[in-house]
Amino acid sequence: MTKTLEMVFKNSAGKEVVLRLVDPKINLTLAETAAVMQTIVDKNIFQFPAGNLTEVVTARVNSKDTVELV
Repeated sequence: MTKTLEMVFKNSAGKEVVLRLVDPKINLTLAETAAVMQTIVDKNIFQFPAGNLTEVVTARVNSKDTVELV
């Protein structure tokens, strides 16, 4: 099973930007994730052509099972 942490932000153009991290730690908490996301916004860590990240929207962990048939 593959897990992916998706962190969703809004940028200065008002569009959503999703940052994805594969295999987040197992006991990741909402508080930890929210703190990191706010730091990313506050310190303007990532630069995007469409505009800087300005707001934290949501975070989620997606799970995916892959079954090879052949």
